[in-house]
Parts: sequence; structure tokens; C-alpha cells
Amino acid sequence: MSTHLVIVENLSDWKPNYPNMQVVTAKDYLSQTEYFALKNAKVINLCRSYRYLSRGYYCSLLAEARHHRVIPTVRTLRDLSSKSIYSLDIDSLDELLQKILEKNANPAEIQTLEITILFGFCDKPALKKIARQMFSTFSCPLMKVEFRHQGNWHVSSIKPIFLNNVKDNQDFLFIEGLENYARKRWLNTKTKQVYRYDMAILHNPQEQLAPSNPEALAKFVDIGKKMGVDVDLITKKDYAKLAEYDALFIRETTNIDHHTYRFSKKAESEGLVVIDDPDSILRCTNKVYLAELLKANNIPTPKSMVLQQDQLSKLENEIPYPIVLKIPDGSFSRGVFKAHNPQELSDISAKLFKDSDIILAQEYLYTPYDWRIGVLNRQPIFASQYFMYEEHWQIVQHDDSGQHDEGGFRTFLVEDVPKEIIRVALKAARLMGDGLYGVDLKSIHNNVFVIEVNDNPNIDEGVENALLRDELYRIIMREFIRRLDERTRQR
Repeated sequence: MSTHLVIVENLSDWKPNYPNMQVVTAKDYLSQTEYFALKNAKVINLCRSYRYLSRGYYCSLLAEARHHRVIPTVRTLRDLSSKSIYSLDIDSLDELLQKILEKNANPAEIQTLEITILFGFCDKPALKKIARQMFSTFSCPLMKVEFRHQGNWHVSSIKPIFLNNVKDNQDFLFIEGLENYARKRWLNTKTKQVYRYDMAILHNPQEQLAPSNPEALAKFVDIGKKMGVDVDLITKKDYAKLAEYDALFIRETTNIDHHTYRFSKKAESEGLVVIDDPDSILRCTNKVYLAELLKANNIPTPKSMVLQQDQLSKLENEIPYPIVLKIPDGSFSRGVFKAHNPQELSDISAKLFKDSDIILAQEYLYTPYDWRIGVLNRQPIFASQYFMYEEHWQIVQHDDSGQHDEGGFRTFLVEDVPKEIIRVALKAARLMGDGLYGVDLKSIHNNVFVIEVNDNPNIDEGVENALLRDELYRIIMREFIRRLDERTRQR
């Protein structure tokens, strides 16, 4: 059964009208063995100081060492100690800040605004959305946030405040925030007692070409729970919550200069089992790197050349027209162009070089479809053919309005796929690591060529699982469980 603990510096800090919860002093929590041995504890650290090596700091540090779930975490304390660190995490708040503060604070009259946030509740009702988002980003129970207007509104400082500084006229706000937090985050999760692990699936509900459709995400949640893994769908605003989970599964299109990479890095640093891991994202998302790696390991690919601006004249002697030009970090057929002659080559490359000092040129190999072999932990788990969109040379056709159309598909059991395709796919995937990959290949006259390796291949309900059905989800969840079990044994 979960134990809910509130840690205070002095018991007198917990006023008589505060909720009836188990309250312990920092001294007792740090020294008494009963708290060391406590299982499934949920800890709210409300000490009078969080400075480095203070009692409050050690309460959060040792709570994490004891596998207690604590707010604030040591990482949160570290992040809030420096604006240069926490400013990285508030970029996503900019749009919300401008929208709300411009409506509720006239910079001609006021250029500095301060709010108190208690468990996501604030003392200015018009700013409640900002308060919730700040608490979601930085899981610090009690904060004071200052906004300043300099051309536009921005967060100028975030500082923890402490329970003994909560004013009497703020008690109602503290009580409401605490009870809401406990009810939402803990009391409604009593069923988690039956789960072995907690997993977060990062997704973007607005993404048009997401790696998994909503039906597939629902399947992961449902099947995970049946297998003893409590699965939550999270979005980029939940960055601060990652430490609450045992595993992270990224189902959003990844990129290096993107929050998905930051999520992956943070999950890895927190000791979570994570797919896609940072190294896989780094290796797979850059087509130039991938082309060089495949070439260095003698894996067959279309004729390729890494181009700088002054090398176009050499290209025509190496690769015949039409020539495919790619930006390093495109995805889902975006950033991929075909040049039929020198003029098109010059025009297209000039546009691409505006965004990247290096681009990739490849021989164009026509096939009516591409093979996609899904590989997990160096083993093939699914096989599909993706057909080119009608009267188009790519699987996905994008128009100028941002809309897209896709070709059809056909799915196979792995054992029914030609052995050479599986062999080459596995050889390519093993260069990336032991994560989940989608290897795209073309087969021409019994010759197999690797086009690219994707670090977060599509798992869409009704497509990649057309034959395996729910078993494909179980295969992936079993691999997460295997890794989690292995991590637990090593502790």
C-alpha cells in the first residue's frame, strides 16, 4: 500500500487547518530506519531550504535513492538554481505567455508581474493556465514566478518558496492545490499497485504523420496494462514528470534539435529504459551520417555522394540523372527532391544549401514499393511493403498547402520475406544499436539496397500489425519488460 509523506522542517510549520496527512520532520526522515525501508512512498518535500547540501536537498536526494517518488526532485532543484538551465525548459511556454499576459497585463502600465504558485494553483485567476503549465514543467510544490516585459513577456525568475512563508490569506490556495494534487496524482492511481512498472509514451496529438496512430497508442496502453505495465500518454509539456516513470517510449517524430531528443537524453540520465535512445536518434536522423556509416560497413546502398557547395560539377560524373537530393534531417519523404537535369540540380541544391552546409545526393532507383523491416533488439518483428503514391515517385506526396497523400501497403510475416532482405536489414539495424528500427530497402533484380534506417518506425493499427494483430504490441512490451527486469536485477 502506498504511503504518503509530507516532510517539513518543523512540525509547527504544518498548521492545524491543513489536510490530515502523514507529516514527518526532515530530521526523522533522514535518520530513522523505518523511512529508509518504506516501500512505494510518495513524498512531498516542504523543507525551509533546498540549497545545495541542506537538509531539504538531502531529503530529495535520499528519497530518490530509496526509490521514493518525491517532489521536488534533485534535478528540479538543480534546474531552478540557474536561469541558464531552466530557461531551456520554458521555451514551450512563450506562446502561452504572450497570449495570456498581453490580454491581462498592459505593458504600458505594468512591466513586471509576480505570481505565487502552490501545487499549480495561483493567486491570480486569470493566469491559472500559466500556473498549471509552470507546475507541470517544474514540479516544485511552492514557487514564486516573476514575468518581465522587454519587447515581449518572458519569465525573468523562478524561485522556490517555503511552507513557513505561506501567508494566512494563502492557506486556502495551498490546501486546494495540495488536495487537488494528491487526488489527481496519487489517490486516483491506487490501481498502480498491481503494476510492475510505469511507462510514458511521448506523442504529439497534433502531428499529422506521427509514428503511431491514435488506435495504436490506445493498444499500447491497453496491452501494456494487461502485461503489468501502467502506460501513460504524455506530451512535451510533461518534461518535468519523466523521473516518475520507469520507461519512455517515443512515438513522436524525432530530431536532434527537438524536444524529443531532450526527452530521450533526460530519460537516459534518469535511468529509464528508453526507446528511442539518444544514440539511435543521433545516428538515424542524419542521412549524411547514415550514408557514410552504411558505406563504411559495406552495406549496399544506391550510389551516394556527400555534397558541399563547390562539388556539384563532380556529382554529374558520379551519379546519373535523375538524382535524388536530401537534406540531412528530413523525414516522411520531406526534404527529398529529384533533379532531372543540371538546371534542376542547381536550383534544388541552392535551396537546400541555405539550410545545410552539406547535403546528400543519391542515385534514383525506381521500384513500385519499398520494403520496411521492423527490427527490435536485433531481431526482425514485422515486414511491410509501402507503395509509391499513384503517379508519384515517393510513398508520401506533400503539396504546397502542407497536406499529404500516401500510397498503399502490404504486410507480410517475417518468415515469408526473402532471406536476403532480412539479412541486409539486420546488418544495417545492428549498426544503430539494439533499439527499435525500421529499415527501408529496395529490391531490384535480386539485389537489395538499404535506403535508410529509421529510429522510430511506424507502428500503426491495421498496417504493420495487419497479420500479427495484438501480438506485435506484446512483442514490443515484452522487450521493455525484459529490459526493466534486467535493470532491476542490476540494482
